[in-house]
Amino acid sequence: MNWDHVRAIAGADMRRLFKSKDYWIPLLMLATLFFVFMPLLALGVVGMLANTSMAQQLAGMVDSIPVEVSRSLPADDPGAQAAYLIAVYMLAPIAIIVPLTISVAVASNAIVGERERGTGEFLAHSPLTMKEIYFGKLIASLVPGYFITVVGFSLYSLVVNLTVGPKVGGWFFPTAGWFLLIILVIPPVIAIAIALVLRMSARMRSAAAAQQASSLVSLPIIIVSYALTMRVISAPGPSALLIGAIAWAIALFLAVRGAGKIRRERLLGVASET
Repeated sequence: MNWDHVRAIAGADMRRLFKSKDYWIPLLMLATLFFVFMPLLALGVVGMLANTSMAQQLAGMVDSIPVEVSRSLPADDPGAQAAYLIAVYMLAPIAIIVPLTISVAVASNAIVGERERGTGEFLAHSPLTMKEIYFGKLIASLVPGYFITVVGFSLYSLVVNLTVGPKVGGWFFPTAGWFLLIILVIPPVIAIAIALVLRMSARMRSAAAAQQASSLVSLPIIIVSYALTMRVISAPGPSALLIGAIAWAIALFLAVRGAGKIRRERLLGVASET
């Protein structure tokens, strides 16, 4: 497999994606909503409820979470406890939902979109191998989601430190669990979803059908990933490294298997996969 060909396919897809404002502008708005406005709203409301009965009730949730989590919370301020709990743990799903949504949207249109644009025949008759095309599509789907994750995570860290930091003694975010989550766990989780959606994209007859079907794939991955996310954030260490290693192994297996299953005829829409 020629990796220059893979990079060429990925680069062409990302350039096309960048030029498609009707795609990336709504997704940037989605990322901004989840990473900036929702945290600002949630943490702002908690700040307004500081030292009230509502804040004490929120802080009381500390008793229902694992001991290793409750140890990290400030003990003398119910408002600070509630804000810390929301910022570090309760808003954790945004780290999974946003990149998966973005990358799955790209992957669902990766192959069926070539047919609809009329470029599938060109790729089908090109000297590129199907593995090169597949991995190019995979990279082109992975990069936008993870790029938004990194940018959104940076903005989220700024929001958390500015709103919660003064209440807990200074800037504290990202925690070790969040750092491991962003670096080690989210990339393979995205890759797993993309590997599955790319094969589904090849089977579908239209981009609309592919997008609908991809939601059936992404939903269970989001549910499982949420449980893994809470585990990594609450107990960073060897278990987080193990989760990341297992996720990477699954992602690589699915990617290699998916590359072997995609047939050149699928770009033309004239054959079924076996």
